[in-house]
Amino acid sequence: MKIVLDCMGGDFGPGPNVEAAVHSARAHGYEIVLVGKQELLRPLLVQHNTANLHLPIVHAPEVIEMHEHPAQAVKSKKNSSMVVGMQMVKNGDADAFVTMGNTGGALAAGLFYLGRIKGVQRPCLSSAFPTTRGWVLLADLGANADCKPEWLAQFALMGGIYAERVMNIHNPRVALISNGEEETKGSELVQETHQLLKKMPLNFIGNAEGRDLPAGNADVFITDGFTGNVIVKLSEGMGSFINGMLKEEIMRSPLSKLGGLLIRDAVTRVKKRTDYEEIGGAPLLGVDGVVIIGHGRSKARAIESALQRAAESVERGVVSAIERGLEALPAA
Repeated sequence: MKIVLDCMGGDFGPGPNVEAAVHSARAHGYEIVLVGKQELLRPLLVQHNTANLHLPIVHAPEVIEMHEHPAQAVKSKKNSSMVVGMQMVKNGDADAFVTMGNTGGALAAGLFYLGRIKGVQRPCLSSAFPTTRGWVLLADLGANADCKPEWLAQFALMGGIYAERVMNIHNPRVALISNGEEETKGSELVQETHQLLKKMPLNFIGNAEGRDLPAGNADVFITDGFTGNVIVKLSEGMGSFINGMLKEEIMRSPLSKLGGLLIRDAVTRVKKRTDYEEIGGAPLLGVDGVVIIGHGRSKARAIESALQRAAESVERGVVSAIERGLEALPAA
């Protein structure tokens, strides 16, 4: 297993990336290729015990910054860590690519250098989402703001395959996000997609409302990238809001402080159940290679999880399974 890690991605620089690579290589025996500015990576690497570990450095002098226009940066910065890493996967020199960098840049580089799996009309960005019943998959998260019914149908197929192979959910239940459970509800896009999903070889359980997502009433939730991105950002904001309000109320009086101490273990368990660091990154489904995109604020533990998701996707043949799944679909 050889995984390329874009060490220049993320808000905290190459340090957490190198730390995560060392820990992952030691724990799992992966060969992790560190791509980035050699003069920054070497001093960081020697700070760790790397005996018997495979951690080669590939020099990439350019970086696609968070503020840059993704497509333009990918085209102009041929020696960026993101482009160099994607090219390694394309050339067969690595099995997967992981980055905490510019999401749009990773999407553009994946399309430009890896291309789409045969039959895929549009790749989608998906991610695990915490619910009361465990983790579910949500797609698309923002790769495609405007969608066609055929694209959403493919997102459902790809999401179902990923949920079954990597998340170990047998015969995952697939739902389409709408403003009502009835198949006549929703926009024209949702209604047309609903009819397509009914005909596909999926465990399609119909429409799901927003409240069904945190309740875990399906295993895979499908929507357009605009809606999916709003859901994720709203959920992050509400999580921070509730956490802040809880802390404020706990500190309001001596009695509530005592109550806070009594529920501290429960709060810790809830935090663990909803911790994005357990998941690490979002798979870019539909490109012809394994690509995992993590959050910019990821630290070493989250990056380790992203590397693990990449390895699982390779080991369980997600890309080839998607290709076979598309081939098996009846002709339109």
